[in-house]
Amino acid sequence: MTRRLRALCAPLLAAALLLVAGAGQAGATGYRYWSFWDRDGGKWTYATEGPSTARPSDGDVQGLRFAVSEDSQDASKPRGTADFEAICAKTPAEKGSKRVALVLDFGVQADAPAGETPPAPRTACARVPSDATTAEALAAVAKPLRYDANALLCAISGYPRKGCGEQVSAGGNERPAADEPREEGPSVGLLAGGAAVVVLGAAAVWQARRRRDA
Repeated sequence: MTRRLRALCAPLLAAALLLVAGAGQAGATGYRYWSFWDRDGGKWTYATEGPSTARPSDGDVQGLRFAVSEDSQDASKPRGTADFEAICAKTPAEKGSKRVALVLDFGVQADAPAGETPPAPRTACARVPSDATTAEALAAVAKPLRYDANALLCAISGYPRKGCGEQVSAGGNERPAADEPREEGPSVGLLAGGAAVVVLGAAAVWQARRRRDA
């Protein structure tokens, strides 16, 4: 391909590739759920097990955040104060029990299910038996809790009222079910791919004509 031809095609190909990239981003999906976090020093780390099996120690700080995210690498961390001494200052230690500081972040409006408004973030100090799980600590300070059939935590303090780990589009809307009607039409990615083919085809025709006329 000649230098002149490359200069002609480059902008058109770049535009087509941008359309393809945009289509990939537009098709990205995530899940709306409560993520579970441990406080490790001065930072949050994504928990390696769920609230129903985790058994925190006295003095631990744990957080839960409701948000839409694609995976654990993309998950939003709990906001607000996460200091055990401050959260549990008014809860004295007792023999045979432990204190667990909980940071409950109900998320932002953009991540809320349709028709619901997230409560303000809050903290709580749960005093529970020494062998209690995080789920039991939550039950002590943040009822009602709601779980699905697979023991996935769906709601804390009744929020959200319905739904549990549902898949949503990049714009925060729930994706239609497989049997739900939707508008059909060529995707942006398909159109972008077609544009790239047209550009290359036009380039080939231009080159062939140039050789014939030479």
